[in-house]
Amino acid sequence: SVGAGVCDRPRSPQPGMAAAAGDAGLAPAAAQEGAELAAVIGATVPTGFEQTAAEEVQEKLGSASRISRDRGKIYFEVPARSLPQVHRLRSVDNLFVVVQEFKDYQFKENKEDALKDLEDLVKKLPWTDPLKVWELNNSLKKKKTKRKKHNLQNPASREKLSDGGEEGGADQNNTNAQEDSAQNPVAVEPTGGKDTENPQGVTSRNGVEEEENNEQSDVNVEVQTSSESGTKAGDGQTGEGEAKVLRFRVTCNRAGDKHSFTSNEAARDFGGAVQEHFQWKADMTNFDVEVLLNIHNNEVVVGIALTEESLHRRNITHFGPTTLRSTLAYGMLRLCDPQPTDIIVDPMCGTGAIPIEGAAEWPYCYHIAGDNSPQAVKRAANNICSLLRKNESKDSSTALGVPLDIIQWDICNLPLRTGSVDIVVTDMPFGKRIGSKKKNWDLYPACLMEMGRICTPGTGRAVLLTQDKKCFAKALSHVGHIWRRAQTVWVNVGGLHAAVYLLRRTWETAEERRPCW
Repeated sequence: SVGAGVCDRPRSPQPGMAAAAGDAGLAPAAAQEGAELAAVIGATVPTGFEQTAAEEVQEKLGSASRISRDRGKIYFEVPARSLPQVHRLRSVDNLFVVVQEFKDYQFKENKEDALKDLEDLVKKLPWTDPLKVWELNNSLKKKKTKRKKHNLQNPASREKLSDGGEEGGADQNNTNAQEDSAQNPVAVEPTGGKDTENPQGVTSRNGVEEEENNEQSDVNVEVQTSSESGTKAGDGQTGEGEAKVLRFRVTCNRAGDKHSFTSNEAARDFGGAVQEHFQWKADMTNFDVEVLLNIHNNEVVVGIALTEESLHRRNITHFGPTTLRSTLAYGMLRLCDPQPTDIIVDPMCGTGAIPIEGAAEWPYCYHIAGDNSPQAVKRAANNICSLLRKNESKDSSTALGVPLDIIQWDICNLPLRTGSVDIVVTDMPFGKRIGSKKKNWDLYPACLMEMGRICTPGTGRAVLLTQDKKCFAKALSHVGHIWRRAQTVWVNVGGLHAAVYLLRRTWETAEERRPCW
């Protein structure tokens, strides 16, 4: 097995909690006597929307964020009592509490020495407060267990939710392990000594095309533990003196081409040292604690996962061939700055990720969703019903429905009055799983013209996601009199390099067409 290299490791008594080591770039606030427990939280976010996530954290939690050099991550400090609010953030995918961060970690050139340093690092890390935060987070998660079990029994919920947009692309499955590595319960075993790499070779975990080695590894360091080595996180004993052994796994994400070791090797040796330090039992699938080892060039972050599955799965129960992540939908909506009473339209809604996210976060706007596919409309309607049921279960006395309607229509001939819409937000066909690149050359200009017709001149705006950037640029040049490009955000969608365009409606009158009523 992958962990065979540490199976014969001699066991030593569990050491006490060690103080922080070396020069750390960022470490959790020390919990002094009587001081409030604080936590440095790391969050993975859709690549390109790091600033959006930082603004949401500032707005809702009052904390300043730091955007990591490893794109797709932000860090912020909050009091541990704010964990429920942290989990309600709309722009973050996965959360972890930082044990310690090293901004300029010096790796030895020799593989054995570099791995030995990682092993030795375990004893020096300040585990105590992060494990307290993990325990507190666990107590919050237990409240949701019943609802989660109910969802797992629903056949629709077992369908795979793609990490991509409405057009995730054929390479999606290859990159999901990178996008949601914390959720992958399968051991990654090296074959023939090769690294476990992204098959594309140049797309990193955060979707930035760069010529470096990117890999992710969950390594099972199976070491038999004796029942007397009790394991309550932080002190090694349960409150009743019972021998409950915590189970753990280590997930390593490594990006960079100057490391002498693979992610498998780092996870294996670091995990062996974690086991030796805490006397925990390794378990790849039924684990209590997930220790994260993130290595990006010379930046090293050790953390403990606070989410079991990505928060972007919050709204969708009925999935289509492609489903936009709720976190990406939130970023797109926030980009167009919705105001109360705005009418927001998604003319190609697919399973409804964008309008459902919009109705949940901007309930004082009116959301209209539509698609030309009857199956998509049906799935979106089912997802809306699920949202209504969720709202009712929270508080049946105040459940008033959601400001959202859905209709089947033709994107090029919308049944909406000219100038009646404030915002258009949609995920346009990439021409891979749905439609084709050839069809896009006709579809994109027609879509932009029709969106320009329904949008209010002067104040209307559109936020459009597409991977077919060449076709979009050409289409936009044809309608330059009614749309002006204000901003472009480069994003990673299921391993594909895509762009989110913010367009502003000019004062020019759009071409009228004969009303359909």
